[in-house]
Amino acid sequence: MPLTSAEPGMVRDVSRQLLFLGTGTSVGVPVVGCGCPTCRSGDPRDSRTRTSVVLGLPEGTLLIDTTPDLRTQLLRERIARVDAVLYTHDHVDHVYGLDDIRPICFASGRSLPLSCEERVELRIRKAFDYAFSAEPPAGGGVPKVVFERIGSEPFELLGQRIVPLRLKHGPFDVLGFRFGDVAYCTDTNAIPDETWPSLAGLDTLILDCLRPTPHPTHFSLPEALAVAARVRARRTLFVHMGHELSHAATQAALPAGVELAYDGLVVPLV
Repeated sequence: MPLTSAEPGMVRDVSRQLLFLGTGTSVGVPVVGCGCPTCRSGDPRDSRTRTSVVLGLPEGTLLIDTTPDLRTQLLRERIARVDAVLYTHDHVDHVYGLDDIRPICFASGRSLPLSCEERVELRIRKAFDYAFSAEPPAGGGVPKVVFERIGSEPFELLGQRIVPLRLKHGPFDVLGFRFGDVAYCTDTNAIPDETWPSLAGLDTLILDCLRPTPHPTHFSLPEALAVAARVRARRTLFVHMGHELSHAATQAALPAGVELAYDGLVVPLV
């Protein structure tokens, strides 16, 4: 099964699409040093880079999170341009690929806007301090970025109204986002009462689902299924999956309307 429809040498057009760059947990799948059946699987859907998506919005391409696999993901999917980045939270597997946006900045000749909460900005400034030095380092380039602060209020980005969705990720406050009738809710194990109304009337719910058993910061499979049943979206796609969930066997046991996402999967945006 092909993971992408992009032909070699071609720049991919993602207009009005949501494309899964990665669907795996923080260590990815296969896991280094693991010989379990999922990690040894020949099914390409069991090969999961760290979780991220791009969206083709009316005024450009939006990237959600910059994973440590970003370069590989952009090359694999033939994504040559990103017009803005939106962050869910500041954990390593969602932030530490930021340096890979340098060629995009070089090509555009401008700073890339990063929309995020204050905690994410502080993490980026600390982790990539060389990019914000008053005296840029000699040799090589640095990621050129400009921060745009967001919170819990809806905002406009690249011609799209975006509704932030406050989520709990264990002890951490993180964000999911709603784009029209699609909601993206990775890295969560609890949905606050005030967020549930913003999940009403969805066509597509993209939701954290780490493994079959409970975890202190992620939804387990039974917990994610319970959320899907409550939201009642036409289609629910699970992401941020570990090697405990093999694609074919897990998918065969899921109810109608619920699927495991995989790297390269495309969802149309209306």
